[in-house]
Amino acid sequence: MTSPPSLPPLSLWGVDFTCAPQRRKPVTVAHGHLRGSVLRLERVEALETLTGFEALLLTPGPWLGAFDFPFGLPRAFVESLSLGSTLAQVSAEVHARCADRMAWRALIDGWGNGRPAGQRLLHRRTDTAPVGVRSTSPLQTRYVPVGFMFYEGLSRLLAAGVTLPRLHEGDATRTALEGYPGLLAHELVGSRSYKNSLASDRLIARKDIVDALEQGRTRLGLRLKLTPAQHESLVADVSGDRLDAVLCLAQAAWASLQPGHGLPSVVDPVEGWILTA
Repeated sequence: MTSPPSLPPLSLWGVDFTCAPQRRKPVTVAHGHLRGSVLRLERVEALETLTGFEALLLTPGPWLGAFDFPFGLPRAFVESLSLGSTLAQVSAEVHARCADRMAWRALIDGWGNGRPAGQRLLHRRTDTAPVGVRSTSPLQTRYVPVGFMFYEGLSRLLAAGVTLPRLHEGDATRTALEGYPGLLAHELVGSRSYKNSLASDRLIARKDIVDALEQGRTRLGLRLKLTPAQHESLVADVSGDRLDAVLCLAQAAWASLQPGHGLPSVVDPVEGWILTA
């Protein structure tokens, strides 16, 4: 009897996303694979256009990626504007009403301006679930514009036909999960800042994070394997984008070992869930 062909090994990705990639601020993708509990970083890729990001998503599987942008929106916002009951419906309705990111901002602002102060930038349940840290509201389109990241990112995941576990069924060999590098970074260095500055304390924080990942000192139970050059590049990157991509990679690796990718038994179909939260 002929044995069925074996699947190629699972590729793991950690994706530090930006809604408007360019040479100075690309979409940063950390590629790796697992051997037992050792996570090997293969390479870090810079995608300077959203077209490049779309091509990445069409890479044949099997792959599993953790993407650093919100996959969902606060339920109260979705229901107030009658955007739909699934992520696919919500994304389609948002893009039908909003031709571009500025129109999306205007929709959010118009909704929020009619609400009391402090109740405009709502959070999802998963944003506030971790102890000691909360992720930015998916309705925030200024400062850290994760609302724009939702607008540009989720629609492309859906168009590429990938699977979003518990949220959208697509190609079972291409799996996307919502990651949050700040959650793992907080576990390792607390509230210390580690990026977007030449200050020595941030350099030390990046070094501490990389050292902890290499030594396996996280609750994920994985040890990161780096070459000396990779170690140095992660520590030296002032933006922190390469390190954020690797933190997402570690979350993707953890998810690949967990039943149901480590997600809760019940996930709100319009809010989604952050890995390891």
